[in-house]
Amino acid sequence: MGTSDVPSGQPLRLALMNDYEVVVFGLARMFEGYADRVRIVELSASVTPEEPVDVAMYDTFAGAQADGDGLREAIEESNANRVVVYTWNLDAALVDAALAQGARGYLAKSLPAAELVAALERVRDGEIVVSDTPDRAVTVGGDWPGRAEGLTNREAEVIALITQGLSNHEIAVQTHLSINSVKSYIRTAYRKMGVTSRSQAVLWGVEHGFRPDRRRVTFAGPGAAAT
Repeated sequence: MGTSDVPSGQPLRLALMNDYEVVVFGLARMFEGYADRVRIVELSASVTPEEPVDVAMYDTFAGAQADGDGLREAIEESNANRVVVYTWNLDAALVDAALAQGARGYLAKSLPAAELVAALERVRDGEIVVSDTPDRAVTVGGDWPGRAEGLTNREAEVIALITQGLSNHEIAVQTHLSINSVKSYIRTAYRKMGVTSRSQAVLWGVEHGFRPDRRRVTFAGPGAAAT
């Protein structure tokens, strides 16, 4: 893990990590009004940021949850002083797993941008920050594949995992959802996608950006580093 320090009064240096370009770009847009407080150093469609940063946000969309190897690798190998999990899955066991591995925050996707920025600053300054469980599941900002076609974030995650080749059981294990919930998300997603079979769903997913990018991407928006 990196050991760089941010000079007093300087914007927080932030890396965004997820295997889907649309996800990291959507998250970056949340910070556009906070360029004086957050400087996006890197967006990564792989795992580890190359440039030293104060905080790395590990977005769990269609990837390993807090009890998986992805978070462990991000914490052990990144150039981030601190790593936080960014997710809508606030299961207490996952929170405990994340903190046990060394994560310094577990932040809900229901946080408005201002609260998210404040939470990241608290993590940078040495606190461990864990979001409260929201009254209802809602994603305030960000983006995901299939959103323009009407898929919810949960439906999109399930379709992304189907596109990756996972079975219903494997999806349930990875997402910490019940098998009945997985099947329900599949049914509603299929209706929106206009498909009736898994093979059609995979083809639709490939054509609509549901394959992981697994590469670094550049971002020239407010608060971003020049690349």
